[in-house]
Amino acid sequence: MTEFWTQGEPIADTAAPDGPVETRWERRQFTAKLVNPANRRKLTVIVVGTGLAGGSAAATLGEAGYHVKSYCYQDSPRRAHSIAAQGGINAAKNYRNDGDSIYRLFYDTVKGGDFRARESNVYRLAQVSVNIIDQCVAQGVPFAREYGGLLDNRSFGGTQVSRTFYARGQTGQQLLLGAYQALERQIAAGNVEMHERHEMLELIIVDGKARGIVVRDMVTGEISTEVADAVVLASGGYGNVFFLSTNAKGCNVTATWRAHRKGAYFANPCYTQIHPTCIPESGSHQSKLTLMSESLRNDGRVWVPKKAGDHREAADIPEDERDYYLERIYPAFGNLVPRDIASRAAKNVCDEGRGVGPGGLGVYLDFADAIKRLGQPAVEAKYGNLFEMYARITGEDPYVTPMRIYPAVHYTMGGLWVDYDLQSNIPGLFVVGEANFSDHGANRLGASALMQGLADGYFVLPNTLGNYLASGPYPKVTVDHPAVVEARRDVEERIKKFLSINGDRTVDSFHRELGHIMWEYCGMERTEEGLTKAIGLIRALREEFWTRVKVPGKGEELNQNLEKAGRVADFFELGELMCIDALHRAESCGGHFRAESQTEDGEALRHDDEFAYVAAWEHAGFGTAPTLHKEDLNFEYVHPTQRSYK
Repeated sequence: MTEFWTQGEPIADTAAPDGPVETRWERRQFTAKLVNPANRRKLTVIVVGTGLAGGSAAATLGEAGYHVKSYCYQDSPRRAHSIAAQGGINAAKNYRNDGDSIYRLFYDTVKGGDFRARESNVYRLAQVSVNIIDQCVAQGVPFAREYGGLLDNRSFGGTQVSRTFYARGQTGQQLLLGAYQALERQIAAGNVEMHERHEMLELIIVDGKARGIVVRDMVTGEISTEVADAVVLASGGYGNVFFLSTNAKGCNVTATWRAHRKGAYFANPCYTQIHPTCIPESGSHQSKLTLMSESLRNDGRVWVPKKAGDHREAADIPEDERDYYLERIYPAFGNLVPRDIASRAAKNVCDEGRGVGPGGLGVYLDFADAIKRLGQPAVEAKYGNLFEMYARITGEDPYVTPMRIYPAVHYTMGGLWVDYDLQSNIPGLFVVGEANFSDHGANRLGASALMQGLADGYFVLPNTLGNYLASGPYPKVTVDHPAVVEARRDVEERIKKFLSINGDRTVDSFHRELGHIMWEYCGMERTEEGLTKAIGLIRALREEFWTRVKVPGKGEELNQNLEKAGRVADFFELGELMCIDALHRAESCGGHFRAESQTEDGEALRHDDEFAYVAAWEHAGFGTAPTLHKEDLNFEYVHPTQRSYK
């Protein structure tokens, strides 16, 4: 026990079979109980979120015959943040005949996650990846093709093969439209009820099982309760706790945090991914950051001036005075090292005073060599929409002047704890996509988020959800059940509280200040002193929030300030837990870099003897230290080593 947390009982994933990893998924599918088609029509499943994981899950469950209720806060399912993914989706097809395989994708993902992910889950992800591409091609997703008509591939960070399928720089959009078409088909068939502009504000638990949610109609303000036989959360990640991130402004943690407060374990919250290729912050007026796809590192070369304080224009710096530092430090992988390594390297050269652009917080991503080698039309065909986006935002032409990039918060590897079946420790609550923690360890490889989302939604959840539902039927729950009434009352009281404070500070001002604390002390580099300080600062700011926040308007109307107040209140609690998790994990691994734990070369130094486990946190009530439950990680196939990309 410490001042900040208490030690609980260990946990284990009991759903994954033993035996050869290559056949675990096949054996799990066979041993899972089935629900016959006639009975599926009698069962209701709630799916929260309509991104790649949620959209594909709702469509597939509807196709299977279940009655599905789908919820999203956007005005259309196709506006889910998956649409913003740019670079591509991984699959072990080995179309390039360059040595790829299911096992190599498995190996790369475990190693890329710095040996902090479950082997069973990762191997299944690699297995299922090959089916995803066939599914999406059948839907008509317009993947890029070579001259002869075959599907094209490109490379992403942390690999030495080309396994990434892509649709220019808008892969997420095209994949989401495929899932959206499948979802709309089920809506038209009457198998899926679609509820847009609804936000989940509470999880309903009856007799220890997840049985429904409380939602708010964001247009009218009406609060309603929805009950079901099972609940699936596909609500994405929590990167917006940092205020500035590449996430859409609406992205939030509320759905998963409400489940956490009801007893669902939150695993590895400190594992956040800092993406190395984002457009640098331009000023304090900014509310979000913009991603430049990792695919650009296939042809772009990253460099800074060799001398500190060199403020000349890029074109005026001769070749022999440039430091292509990724190629120099990591010759085997060059510019395609994993994201955590590329981000820290960029921070290091900027800390040395060699950064470029305003404030020295930027490095160059230069396409001059690629344009010279391939010609501008070929580069434009690959990356045209990304170059256009960069030019519109910065006013600079990347065909002429190198792009300026800098790391920014992009993705979260942490999330609700789930077992091999994607079920949380609360029976009947399943979590898919970025909302769970299951596949990426301490660092996600590029182009693997889309792979996980579609694997979970199309192929894994539809096979494992039935095993839980077949154990029923569960008692019918009505809206006047005491647990349902209590959950609704809690939501209504919370809304009244926000509206009654009537303070003198905006929600955004609190969110920005919280984000600054998180980035400063729980960002790319963390220390015991800094994290301890951050916990105190967050607690003080949260206390101030509940006495000074101003939420104008009413609850019974469209009220975006009210929406943001609820999300930021949850971010305060999450931010504290992230710092506690980072403080307890006194090692460096992947996206979690503790300054006290690094090699002589400044690389992340793990401590496998102490920290080779999943940290699953249990909410213990407001003002009470959270409880840590450890799930030991066992490596039978990919044995932990010091990661090297040199």
